[in-house]
Amino acid sequence: MLPLKPKIEQHLKQRYGELFEAEFEVLLYDLTSTYVEGAAEENPMMRRGYSRDHRPDCEQLVLALIVNSEGFPFRYERFDGNRADVTTVESILRMVERKHGKARRVWIFDRGVGSEENLVTVRKHGGQYLVGTPRSKLKQFETQLWPDDFEKIRPEVEVKQIQIPGGEETYLLCRTVGRKEKERAIRSGFVEKIEKALAGLEKRIAEGKRKDRFKMERNLGRIQASHPQVADLYEMAVKDTEEGARLVWRQKPEHLQGLEAREGAYLLRTNLTADSAADLWKKYIQLTEVEAAFRTLKSELAIRPLFHQLEKRVKAHVLVAFLGYALLVTLKHLLKRSASEYSPAKALKRLSELHSVDIVLPTVEGREIWLRRITKLDEDQQKIFHQLQLQLPERLEPIQIQNVVQTQP
Repeated sequence: MLPLKPKIEQHLKQRYGELFEAEFEVLLYDLTSTYVEGAAEENPMMRRGYSRDHRPDCEQLVLALIVNSEGFPFRYERFDGNRADVTTVESILRMVERKHGKARRVWIFDRGVGSEENLVTVRKHGGQYLVGTPRSKLKQFETQLWPDDFEKIRPEVEVKQIQIPGGEETYLLCRTVGRKEKERAIRSGFVEKIEKALAGLEKRIAEGKRKDRFKMERNLGRIQASHPQVADLYEMAVKDTEEGARLVWRQKPEHLQGLEAREGAYLLRTNLTADSAADLWKKYIQLTEVEAAFRTLKSELAIRPLFHQLEKRVKAHVLVAFLGYALLVTLKHLLKRSASEYSPAKALKRLSELHSVDIVLPTVEGREIWLRRITKLDEDQQKIFHQLQLQLPERLEPIQIQNVVQTQP
């Protein structure tokens, strides 16, 4: 099946269009990794790299997945395990153009992929993009966080569109309540730890347990290095006083104020022109479809970990998992189309309880009549079959009659 991978992907794209009127003008792109159990010495793709599975001790394979805004799979690619995310975009763009032709597609990336070089590449290929930006870029727009002129598009989400004068891009500031609370709780934990460490060092110096100034400064440097998340919020130094060397430290209110403003906020950038701030945010949040696809691949479809050692078997395993995801997303949209309350996982669980039973009837002629029957559907199972527009036969044909050789006791 491996040589047929491009034709399979093209066939799926066509069938999704026929069955669900699926469009592939907006494409969501993301990467994940899966590790291998064993050495995999004969597989050149297996390398050590950034492990999203928290298994840096294992060699891994990087997987790139492209889906549309509804989660329908468009294409996947395999990369060596040490391939950096940002280096994959140009390869993917060329592959997509070669297999599916040139078109003015809209690409949605997360901040790990949307580097400046990649955005230039997308523009060079005539594409449009909507991407997340590194957190460091948020500082450039910190003054825009103070005015209370955000548009509330959900009870917990606020957005604001920022047009750059003379530029082709638009930036989108976003704030969410849940994200703000989470980041504030994380910061509070770091603040508590660094202040406890500073107070401890201050006490030891005051009690004369640290007399060597070099050791004092070295201990202070170690505290700063151990708490990089909040170290810049403090002014700290070993200073000479009338009583001798002392640790002097305080929190810098101006830095804390800026950090509090950035908490819960993130920045998007795009060269799309016709969309409102709310529409842009809704487009970007569709990246959760890719994340859901990766969770499905790694859990229900068991793409992690890999136990195959040979390259061709690993590639075949990934292809089978991809086809499994294609079936699962088809089931999801069939249920959704009938307004079903069942998720694919729940529907499959209920249908897995069905069994076929063979009834064996001996005859006086020494033969056996085999009748295959299916367990009776309960109300929930009947509802699922109705929603999927399927009908289960009461019995399976043909009836099998087997001759059995009789042996004398």
